[in-house]
Amino acid sequence: MKRILRQTAILMCISACPFSASLSAAEYEEIEWTALMPASDLAALLDPPDYLSNVKDGSQQDSVKAFTQNSFEDEKTERFKQALSSVQVIPEFDGRSIKIPGYVVPLQQNEEKLVTEFFIVPYFGACLHMPPPPPNQIIYVSYEQGLKLEDLQQPFWFEGEVDIQTRQHELGTAAYTLNVDRYELFE
Repeated sequence: MKRILRQTAILMCISACPFSASLSAAEYEEIEWTALMPASDLAALLDPPDYLSNVKDGSQQDSVKAFTQNSFEDEKTERFKQALSSVQVIPEFDGRSIKIPGYVVPLQQNEEKLVTEFFIVPYFGACLHMPPPPPNQIIYVSYEQGLKLEDLQQPFWFEGEVDIQTRQHELGTAAYTLNVDRYELFE
């Protein structure tokens, strides 16, 4: 569970960090990851149950699966549990052109080893290590042209139109889809 707390803190820090890169086109609105999450989910994740800090790293209790399979009496813990797997979205983003920073989690490659399907996530290691971010913090992309990915630790800027559509994969669930028009390295 400490891993959940650590990854939640990373998500919130990355989302709150100002990005110095300028907009490449006025039609794309630069957003932070927390903008994709309902305020109630964000509040729940920022206020985790106290006992989670006592769960030993690597123990049987230190997993989302163990946590979500338990039922809890108190409302705070139940709400935190719900926020970890929330597919609640912000409907106003449907059809909006956005610019968002993120890391690539490859899902499929073509013959040239270009990534043609992937998740965009707010921090490195999301979906590759447990637990994945909540679905409303994962964006699915199908990109026929393919993206050349040399380093999983390299963040990118993505520009495109948001489609509110849930996509499931063994590595995670995305509550948003982005029709990518353009991407560039985040420097």
